[in-house]
Amino acid sequence: MNELKLLLQDERRNFRPGESLEGVAGWRLGTAPNAVELRLFWYTRGKGTDDVGLVNQLRFEAPRPEDGRRFNFVLPDEPYSFSGHLISLLWAVELVVDPGNQAALVEFVMSPSGQEILLHPHARA
Repeated sequence: MNELKLLLQDERRNFRPGESLEGVAGWRLGTAPNAVELRLFWYTRGKGTDDVGLVNQLRFEAPRPEDGRRFNFVLPDEPYSFSGHLISLLWAVELVVDPGNQAALVEFVMSPSGQEILLHPHARA
């Protein structure tokens, strides 16, 4: 059975711009993969067209069938995590293995306060 894991340092889920997003990416596969990538990105969810912005990616060289690698991304200045009536912007880091459609994803919040910005008191798109 294949297994992918993403662990953020100290299990944090709230960050500010410019902070480091650190953690460990791990996998246990039946055979050595051709490639393993870690992607830092934001995306929108809600009504209308979904948008995605790839901010950074890290390709792990010479991945073994069972492996674990540390990572560190410095978060950009923007965009901030927010929720509104019609749309939300979320941040995530995703571990992707090739070949196959295998991925592991961890969502987190990034804003000046470290908390999601609510555009309406009852917002959750």
